[in-house]
Amino acid sequence: MTQPLISVIIPTYNRESFVSRAVESVLAQTFTQWELIVVDDGSTDDTRKVLAKYEPSITVLSQANRGAYPARNFALQHARGELIAFLDSDDVWLPHRLEVQLPLMRSGVG
Repeated sequence: MTQPLISVIIPTYNRESFVSRAVESVLAQTFTQWELIVVDDGSTDDTRKVLAKYEPSITVLSQANRGAYPARNFALQHARGELIAFLDSDDVWLPHRLEVQLPLMRSGVG
């Protein structure tokens, strides 16, 4: 069975101290069919500079500060995945998160 592409979306605002941990936790996933889209929601700190070091491995979008929900919706407009997973910019995933959750996502439970 072909593995689906999962679009992982991280909205972020002024999280220069945390966002790299969130990004690194996606990069460390055992399931590798994903794209990562991070939306910088108008940060006034060095969040964008922190994210730049991960490009072009991830997609970084920017918008004026409008909040997490508009940032997620903006990312959804650019997502190519069959499935969507959201991660907050001050959170981290265990390495098997996507691999373990994929059957639930396919069934509509997760």
